[in-house]
Amino acid sequence: MVRIKDVAREAGVAPSTVSLVMNKKGYVSEETRRKVEAAMKKLHYVPSGVARSLSLNRTNTIGVIMPSAAHPFFGELIGELETALYNAGYKMVLCCTHAKDNAERHFVEMLKRRNMDGIIMGAHSLDEGLYDNLERPVVAFDRYLNDCIPIVHCDHCQGGKLAAETFLRHSCRHVVEIVGSSIMKTPADDYHRVAAEILTSQGVKVDRIERPWNEPSYASFMQIARQLFADYPDADGILGADLSVSACLYVAQERGLRVPEDVKLLAYDGTLITQMGTQPLTAIRQPIKELAELTVCKLIAMIKGEQDSQPWMIAPTFQPGATC
Repeated sequence: MVRIKDVAREAGVAPSTVSLVMNKKGYVSEETRRKVEAAMKKLHYVPSGVARSLSLNRTNTIGVIMPSAAHPFFGELIGELETALYNAGYKMVLCCTHAKDNAERHFVEMLKRRNMDGIIMGAHSLDEGLYDNLERPVVAFDRYLNDCIPIVHCDHCQGGKLAAETFLRHSCRHVVEIVGSSIMKTPADDYHRVAAEILTSQGVKVDRIERPWNEPSYASFMQIARQLFADYPDADGILGADLSVSACLYVAQERGLRVPEDVKLLAYDGTLITQMGTQPLTAIRQPIKELAELTVCKLIAMIKGEQDSQPWMIAPTFQPGATC
């Protein structure tokens, strides 16, 4: 195995000079740099990744914390984050927090020990104090953590406006929103708030039904869908995340309701599941790929101590379907 001392001997320089060339630190004359690079090529020298990371005080590893990889939105987001990080020269370490005690805390401790260069946090955390006074960069994805941690998210106010306009265009008179647990406040709450404000200002009745906190099971989505139709049998419009609306489509058909003639269904997220089946869901689509790339770009800029002028939000788009 070729060592840095072998390269130094071949180039006729000190080992410290070889380190300067590899790490692009300090002054090295162009002639010396060429000699070192020629020696590395001749000896087929491959720098130690661990040693290089230690010298640069970086691991080129990013931690990603999400609720679950099985959830369609987070599954797509995790895939896009991994691709964006790979293209930028970083490895991803994933932590899914659902049904795991202390997993999130262990991950943050790894960051504190400098086992990672930064964290992308998108889980349903109730332990926000974990993120206070961290010395390494953290970017939140669609989550409020504290005033010092920036957030990348979709422009949910615009999403709410698109949703309201869709229901008004179809003359809906009673819309039910399936909202996330009130235990947590996130930027995504804005699409429900804005949609309700616009609809009520136009005389549309708006009700809400709340999902349990951090419960992504199939059974829970079906339970909420059945409760919605039982509590609001006259609803002619339903707005919620993809899985919630998918469950409502199933239950509506189970109850003999015609979609979209009797009830309009509008999903929010627009993941791949909305485009599958015999009746694709009409949706407000979050641009997951672009959001992932923006999140990675922001975090890497923070790691390098650079300023980044890109906005922190990206607008959603309307995705036509067969349910609205």
